[in-house]
Amino acid sequence: MGWWFRIPLWQRVIAALILGVLTGFLWGPEAASIKWIGDFFIKSVKMLVVPLIFFSLVSGVAAIGDLRKLGKVGGRAMLLFVITGQIAVWLGLALGTFIQPGLGVDTSAIERGVVPEPASTGWTDMILSIVPESPVQVMADVQVLPLIVFALLIGIGILMAKEEGAPVARIFDSGAVIMQKVTMLVMELTPFGVFALMAWVAGVLGLDALQSLAQLVGLNYLGCLLIIFGMYPLMIRLLAKVPVVGFFRGMIDAMAVSYSTASSNATLPVTLRCAQRNLGVSPSVASFVISLGATINMNGTAMYLGLATLFGAQIFGVDLSLADYVMISVTATLGAIGAAGIPGAGLIMMALVFGSVGVPLETIAFVAGVDRIMDMMRTTTNVTGDAAVAVTVASMTGELDVEELASADDV
Repeated sequence: MGWWFRIPLWQRVIAALILGVLTGFLWGPEAASIKWIGDFFIKSVKMLVVPLIFFSLVSGVAAIGDLRKLGKVGGRAMLLFVITGQIAVWLGLALGTFIQPGLGVDTSAIERGVVPEPASTGWTDMILSIVPESPVQVMADVQVLPLIVFALLIGIGILMAKEEGAPVARIFDSGAVIMQKVTMLVMELTPFGVFALMAWVAGVLGLDALQSLAQLVGLNYLGCLLIIFGMYPLMIRLLAKVPVVGFFRGMIDAMAVSYSTASSNATLPVTLRCAQRNLGVSPSVASFVISLGATINMNGTAMYLGLATLFGAQIFGVDLSLADYVMISVTATLGAIGAAGIPGAGLIMMALVFGSVGVPLETIAFVAGVDRIMDMMRTTTNVTGDAAVAVTVASMTGELDVEELASADDV
């Protein structure tokens, strides 16, 4: 079995996707008999939702350090992370609304589980619902916003406790690392789950479902490209006031590694090197902003979560109100912040966003087969965004070597 693990995971997933589609077309509706393998994989992913987002969010907030020492760098970086994340998720919602990739799929062959319907509540009820009456019950029910709010409060409490909170911070840091390792173990099931799910989609749901998935993949790439070559250049040119071409030439190595690994964390050393050596960002700013960004700056993931939620709503005929759109924008942004910088984390965050507006979790079975292909592009978007924010903050605070960045433009 050693040869199996020597093959990169993404190559195994792509091979499983192709074999699954071929098997589904040849086997026909009988391919539904192996869907349980895919269901096993999806249940394994759902299992990770609460512990992964809880440990990751608390650890990410605690990693900021002393609140009083954040100063100009931390405040501006966090503001840019939130603003770009909101722009990204609304871009995904716009693409899903206007293109509607989920229409036309016959879902009569899908056994629906018990799925909460979108709550028709007012703004006051929505605000009150984010306060967890019982954190344990919130975790048991996988309630999205209360879980995130509780995790953020724990992280802020650790910062306020200073030295007394350090031991607890280390526990959450260890928990976040452990959950990332557990996630990597579950991700080893991906090729088997993808094979079974794609065979089911092709054999039972037919060509319409595959065409909808192809549209989803295309929109994912389009959205990411719009962020990379639209939003980031505007930020770099208007806020950082530095050459755009030099930025992309300096980041080409990190972008290539991120696309092949689909992991922000695995790309982190390369991103840091590119930011410092090629882009002229000071070591202190690069280390802080890019390391923090690898944990909480996930614009590609935020865009995709918005897009995928509309995709699922269109497949299953779930009507979403403006309040639901706002809920998606909030949970997708916060879910992206809680997503670990490892392959497949986006799948885990889907359960949180879908559940917040009543989109059936069966949608995950649709997209799991092609998620790896999309994850590679999303990760490239995330990593490029980390560097863009680092360059912008460094320029604003006088921590950018403009000559170093200009030299990248001349390469």
